[in-house]
Amino acid sequence: MRLLFFSVPMLFLQYCFMVSLTMATVKNLTTDQSVLLEFKDNVADPRSVLTNNWSILYPVCSWIGISCVTCHQRITALNISYMGLQGTIPPHLGNLSFLVYLDASYNSFHGHLPNELTRLHRLRYINFNYNELSGSFPPWIGVLSKLQTLGLRDNSFRGLIPNSLFNLSKLEKLDLGLNTVDGSIPSKIGNLSKLTLLNLVGNNLQGEIPKEIGNLQKLDSLVLQSNNLSGPIPPTFFNISAVTLINLLDNQLSGHLPSTIGHSLPNLELLGLSTNNFVGIIPNSITNASQLIGLDLSDNSFSGPIPKTFGNLRFLRLLNLWKNYLKRESSAAEWSFLSSLTHCRNLRYLALASNPLGGILPSSIGNFSASLQNFYANYCKLKGNIPQEIGNLSGLILQGVSLSDNDLQGSIPYDLCHLKRLNFLSLSKNKLSGPMPSCLANMISLRYLYFDSNKLNSGIPSSLWSLEYILKINLSSNSLNGSRLSNIQNLKVLIYLDLSRNQLSGVIPTTIGGLKDLVTLSLAGNQFQGPILGSFSSLKSLESLDLSGNNLSGKIPKSLEALSHLQTLNMSHNRLEGEIPTNGPFKIFSAQSFFGNYALCAMVIIFIVRRRNKRSTKNANQEVLVPLATWRRTSYLDIQRATNGFDECNLLGKGSFGSVYKATLSDGTNVAIKVFHLQLERAFKSFDSECEILRNVRHRNLIKIISTCCNIDFKALVLEFMPNGSLEKWLYSHNYFLDILERLNIMIDVGLALEYLHHGHSLAPVVHCDLKPSNVLLDENMVAHVSDFGISKLLGEGDGSMTQTMTMAKIGYMALEYGSNGIVSIKCDVYSYGVLLMETFTKKKPTNEMFTGKMNLRNWVSESLPDRLTEVVDTNL
Repeated sequence: MRLLFFSVPMLFLQYCFMVSLTMATVKNLTTDQSVLLEFKDNVADPRSVLTNNWSILYPVCSWIGISCVTCHQRITALNISYMGLQGTIPPHLGNLSFLVYLDASYNSFHGHLPNELTRLHRLRYINFNYNELSGSFPPWIGVLSKLQTLGLRDNSFRGLIPNSLFNLSKLEKLDLGLNTVDGSIPSKIGNLSKLTLLNLVGNNLQGEIPKEIGNLQKLDSLVLQSNNLSGPIPPTFFNISAVTLINLLDNQLSGHLPSTIGHSLPNLELLGLSTNNFVGIIPNSITNASQLIGLDLSDNSFSGPIPKTFGNLRFLRLLNLWKNYLKRESSAAEWSFLSSLTHCRNLRYLALASNPLGGILPSSIGNFSASLQNFYANYCKLKGNIPQEIGNLSGLILQGVSLSDNDLQGSIPYDLCHLKRLNFLSLSKNKLSGPMPSCLANMISLRYLYFDSNKLNSGIPSSLWSLEYILKINLSSNSLNGSRLSNIQNLKVLIYLDLSRNQLSGVIPTTIGGLKDLVTLSLAGNQFQGPILGSFSSLKSLESLDLSGNNLSGKIPKSLEALSHLQTLNMSHNRLEGEIPTNGPFKIFSAQSFFGNYALCAMVIIFIVRRRNKRSTKNANQEVLVPLATWRRTSYLDIQRATNGFDECNLLGKGSFGSVYKATLSDGTNVAIKVFHLQLERAFKSFDSECEILRNVRHRNLIKIISTCCNIDFKALVLEFMPNGSLEKWLYSHNYFLDILERLNIMIDVGLALEYLHHGHSLAPVVHCDLKPSNVLLDENMVAHVSDFGISKLLGEGDGSMTQTMTMAKIGYMALEYGSNGIVSIKCDVYSYGVLLMETFTKKKPTNEMFTGKMNLRNWVSESLPDRLTEVVDTNL
């Protein structure tokens, strides 16, 4: 009875406890559900993923992306990745107090991460990768002390990495890549001793990699690609023996690789150091990292031989040594290291391009395994023939071969045609001769074919036109002949065809109109004749068409106006006649596109210059038509060829209104070509001024115009080439020196030129207005020539003593009255000559920092006279 008395209350209490516990659980779960419903209401859900799956009709723990812990029915995991959600992150998420796992990656969330997330003190995993979040990195992140994974990759976070981040002692994976992180990598990174992944790719990080990174002994993957990091890799880093992946591509890192790298990093599988400033030899020990799969050392300054021991890397799939200073191991002609690489039976990608290797390809190239997919050895100074053993690779899945830009000779081996799976083949810019292989039809997988800039001298084999899935063909700059183009329409997906600068002849076949996807077509510089085909109008995708330099005749078909995508057109130097179409794309083409077709209407054959003649009774502002034949005419195409397409390598200098290139004309004459920047309004006046002045004056010490090129949107002057450059170069470059007699002779030459311009010819006086060292050029005999008449002035009628200009010369060389009100007279040149004379003998620019206030070059020299002259004269004299 007594036992019963006590047991009844106990059962009642137990019942009450269970009821209250159940009610609390329900209440807590209801709270979590309310948070999620509020979240759903505050974000955009264009795919209706949440709308269709988060409903109060179903238990919250069964909703998509939701996981609950069974013991107390609370939400512990929220995975809303890849749902296409938009909007800001609602702060209510901070109420999911039992949340351990949060993945919101691959959505379009924007704005800041709310501070309320600090309430989620149980969080171990956060992933907001691939969103549009912005602002500073949240400084509160260090509060989440249990965090093991933090992913904020590919957002728009900016600023410094907060110090609080380094309080996360349990952090194992940190991914802040593809944001705008500034500053340097903090030395406190060494506090994250459990880190296995560190990814900071694609930020604005600067400075050196801190030595404390060596504390990360558990690090497996380090990705610092595409930052502005500099300096050497700290030696402490090479003590992390656990690391398998190192990606430091695209930085400004420098120094040598340690000779023991392979011994200290034995587990390394991927090493990417491309696009940095590393120097020295490639250590042989690197092959001790026997698990290496990928090695990318491209675009650095490594030198010395390519290690033969690479052949020991049995798992190697990628080897990229492009763009270094590597050489052969010995003086032997053949690439012996290539033979060792044939032992890498898993090798898929091999790039040796842009290294001064020299030598010849060994026959062992045919011994590569069936895994090889890409082989690049362009720009390697290769000589000799292409070994026929290359055809032994026929059983491979070889997709790309480039041997371009070498000195290969002989014929193209027919064995190449055995490579039926080849996708890309480039042999351009060699000295290959003989016929094109007639077996090209066997290469059924070929998509890109480049044989340009060789000495091939056959017809184009008809088998080429059976490669119906080829995308690009370039056979330009050879000696190909004949007219076998009739089946060209079979190339159904061709987008690029360049047959220019050959000896092809006959009529362009109408079947060319069947190339519906063609974007670029060049038949320039051949011997095609007959009319331009109306079928060209069927090339609806065409953006560039070059038919220049042929013998085409007849009218330009008006149907070409339908080529709505056409952006560039060149029909110059043919025998075309009639009217130029005016509609469609022809509205944007200048006379340059049709130059050299003398029977075409609307040709620009004259240009207008304005001149004032002191002795003329006509109005000083009269327009005078000057035939282009005043100088030898040069076509735009000739100038383009002479400058190698306006290559930066030929650039001599840039001025206010144009750029000057060194060039070689077709007759072998070296010239300087001044190309005017016509986007600048004053460049037109500058061109007219130079033409007007230099066509009417002749003097030993003035630069001479050899030829001109002038049309609506391109103007250039072909000038004498001055091999000894400018006076400025001789005064201020370390490797040049002028003795006192040479300086005196130069100044006498300049004085004679000015005397002639001011008083020595029948025209009104010419004021140069821009006399300075860079405009005094020296020929092979060190005779000075005054150049650049772009802002020169012819003095007007009346007393002819002065005129006015809005174009200013360089400060320091112009007279005060010129600088203050734009008045021009010959006295301006005399003043500039005096400044130039003092500069030449003192080697001090008038703009030197020492000249401040009232002190200038003239006063400085004047104050030294007569007793302290040696103090101002160039110390080298």
